Amino acid sequence: MPAPLNRVDTTPELPSIADAVVIGGGIVGVFAAYYLTRRGLKVALLEKGLIGAEQSSRNWGWCRQQNRDARELPMSTKSLDLWERFATETGEDTGFRRCGLFYLSNSDEELSGWARWRDFARSVGVTTHMLSSAEATERGRATGASWKGGVFSPTDGTADPASAAPAVARAILKLGGTVHQSCAARGLDVEGGRLSGVVTEHGTIRTKIAVLAGGAWASSFCRQLGIRFPQASIRSSILSVSPGASSLPDALHTSAVSVTRRRDGGHTLAISGRARVDPTPQQFRFARQFLPMFARRWRSLAPGGLEGFRSGHESLARWRLDRPTPMERMRILDPTVDEATIALTHARALELLPALKKTAISATWAGYIDSTPDGVPGIGEIATLPGFILAAGFSGHGFGIGPGAGHLIADIVTGDEPIVDPRPYHPERFGTSAWGKVADF
Repeated sequence: MPAPLNRVDTTPELPSIADAVVIGGGIVGVFAAYYLTRRGLKVALLEKGLIGAEQSSRNWGWCRQQNRDARELPMSTKSLDLWERFATETGEDTGFRRCGLFYLSNSDEELSGWARWRDFARSVGVTTHMLSSAEATERGRATGASWKGGVFSPTDGTADPASAAPAVARAILKLGGTVHQSCAARGLDVEGGRLSGVVTEHGTIRTKIAVLAGGAWASSFCRQLGIRFPQASIRSSILSVSPGASSLPDALHTSAVSVTRRRDGGHTLAISGRARVDPTPQQFRFARQFLPMFARRWRSLAPGGLEGFRSGHESLARWRLDRPTPMERMRILDPTVDEATIALTHARALELLPALKKTAISATWAGYIDSTPDGVPGIGEIATLPGFILAAGFSGHGFGIGPGAGHLIADIVTGDEPIVDPRPYHPERFGTSAWGKVADF
């Protein structure tokens, strides 16, 4: 079942020329196109399916600093400000609210880890509050249980996955940019060792700048260009329940289950980190780099089936620019829900929050979360192909940091002062291969 998603208009005609082309209409792609358009560039945004239809509408909607990797924390902080500013700038509603994020635990080890993160965050100006047993139990009274402790991050918040990317796309259209759905980018034209155009299924756009924000498809697209970008996707299943449960926290995490209030008064339910690993040719290709991460998470990951092979997003195939590509055969990644995970998630949520027994399951869906070996995205211009900027591998964090990532991409393109230090994100840390040379496939 597809996740809930608002629709947005498509620009009727593909431009023959643009200052920049953004490939991928997820949250990172739309914010990159938005900030580039705000700076006066003529921008075309390409999406093979529908704006926001893959992982950008299939996540929890959390926009958090809490427990972020030190490399991502500055971008997380900037993104929260940009989420707020976007509504003021555009009048568009992404559903963003600084409602605060609330964590509960009975594990001394987990609480100690949160306390260490609190101390680190305090050193960089981020506020998070450790809660005593009494405070956690009182704030978590909807559970009806006693807790050893917790943490509350008051400046964090949530946005609406169904609304956010479409809202940004509408803002792009208002600014004079163009949005093209059902328009797959098949590859790039290169002249004199530099990018000169983007080849789409509907024609070629001449441009000197292309941003690849292709989510789970990014690595296979890079492969066509001789660029090695290690990426692996895991299949995560979540559900929503109808309105009817009152007096629950807006966003609550426990090791058993996490719960997020939706705009309609219902809730999204998920188990953090629980997913299926659908084997694909690309996963075998990058297995050595991903084994340490999979080994650390073996308790929450389970083997999947052959759906990843059939979807084509992690294929090792080479495709031609004058023929339909795997992206045109699979417009929207809408993988099969893991029913066992859905049943377990719902049961845990009802046990944690008895008020949810007044609700019914309203939707279930799954999505592919694109990951890098170190869990931090690859963002930066590929030195061996000037004009080509990669922005992918957001490892389940892309929704919350989408505005900051989009702003950074625009900074890179225009040469402005970067909103955050770009060096920790550069994809060269993965050993991308040189254009025109044989990569280590």
